[in-house]
Amino acid sequence: MTLLAVCPGFFDPITNGHLDVITRAAQIFDEVLVAVGQNSTKQYLFTAAERVQLVEESTAHLDNIKVDQVTGLLVDFVNKHGGKVVVKGVRFAADFELELQMANLNSVVGGIETLILPAASQWSTLSSSMVREIAIHGGDITTFVPVPVAREIARRSTEEGWGR
Repeated sequence: MTLLAVCPGFFDPITNGHLDVITRAAQIFDEVLVAVGQNSTKQYLFTAAERVQLVEESTAHLDNIKVDQVTGLLVDFVNKHGGKVVVKGVRFAADFELELQMANLNSVVGGIETLILPAASQWSTLSSSMVREIAIHGGDITTFVPVPVAREIARRSTEEGWGR
């Protein structure tokens, strides 16, 4: 029996913090499905298809990773793919409180367990929104994101004239 875990997120863009949690999950579980979410109330830098592609490129070195887009409830997505565990990374207390609330709901609504991994210390203050802000103002984000993301943001920056 293959033990499948789902790592959900918006990944706009995927950061090295996200990649660290995904990599650690891949060391624990037989297979990890990275679930790229969409929230109709959020404005994204990348489309869902672009985020899926960037996550695929950023995790290509990991043999047991698959990437898919989530539509609808996460518990339905997890159950549809035969998963039983959601893996979430947390950086600080506010993240933990939100994830604990979501874990309880996911357990009741879909019978899904949640494994919470603390962020590695070097990524504990990193967020996608901070990366977007730095990038849009022309700052160097290469320390914070995987190479495919840095490359794509540099391309967009040049095309769209960010930071000028």
